[in-house]
Amino acid sequence: MQNLFTIDLVQLRTLRELRERGTITATAAALHLSPSAVSQQIAALSRSVGAPLLTRHGRRVRLTPEASIVLDHADRLNTELEAIKAELARFGDGQAGAVRLAAFGTAITGLVVPALRLLAAEHPGLSVTVEEAEPPECFRQLDTGDADVAVTVDYRHGPSPHDPRYQRTALCRDPLFLVVPSGHPRAGDRIASLGDFGSEPWIAGAYGHPCSDITMAACAAAGITPRHSHRANDWAAVIALAAAGAGVALVPALALGDGHLGVAAIPVGPETPARSIYAAVRNGSAAAPHIAAVLTALRAVTPRAQPSAVP
Repeated sequence: MQNLFTIDLVQLRTLRELRERGTITATAAALHLSPSAVSQQIAALSRSVGAPLLTRHGRRVRLTPEASIVLDHADRLNTELEAIKAELARFGDGQAGAVRLAAFGTAITGLVVPALRLLAAEHPGLSVTVEEAEPPECFRQLDTGDADVAVTVDYRHGPSPHDPRYQRTALCRDPLFLVVPSGHPRAGDRIASLGDFGSEPWIAGAYGHPCSDITMAACAAAGITPRHSHRANDWAAVIALAAAGAGVALVPALALGDGHLGVAAIPVGPETPARSIYAAVRNGSAAAPHIAAVLTALRAVTPRAQPSAVP
């Protein structure tokens, strides 16, 4: 008789996290476990499947080919489990349930809050809790089940559109404006060519942050290398620095809202840089009525959330 084995889903999640993090120490920190607990879970999973999952490589560990096979099946298994939960949720009508939503700051004010108002009117029994989370933290929350929906942006080191773990719902392209002090000689321009601002001091996000990536890509396309005099990830801080005359910056429309005193926001041309905003859910869960209701609300408010004009 063929031997049967059982697989612990928590242990599978730990192995998946180890694949993403690369070290036992980083995995332990991400899962709020001790390194020894991570090692014990991987060892127990290895015994369950009857194959080695890790090999030593100096002071680090590497996943074995057997581990890759296990993870390939685990991704499909996770999708099936989410589909099962979605099917069970179909017994309801989407008018009740709890959804945990992770989003970055300007998406909360510009997209999530209008969606919450719509949901309160159309799905009063639906409970939505919101937590501010920048990528990649929002994806970690999706992976661990701490979030059901993540509103995020495409960025250089983010998941690809074909990542089997997630299902995407495109929301909008958020155009970036060149923000200059209101007393700047070019403040009255109807359109800004970034190539004309190569000698200006610039304000940008921290290295590796999606905001910084967008600025660097736009400036590279314009043929300039910006001189970053200041760095800040909070858009309100970036705008305040510009208002104080500290430099110029690229700021998305959602962060500008109805405008700010002390700065002028100039459309950029001829190619308008923009960040792509989308909602991500675990693959297989989008059909669950309570999650589908949130995605529908986010799509519905997106046109209204776009500023018609930014001064």
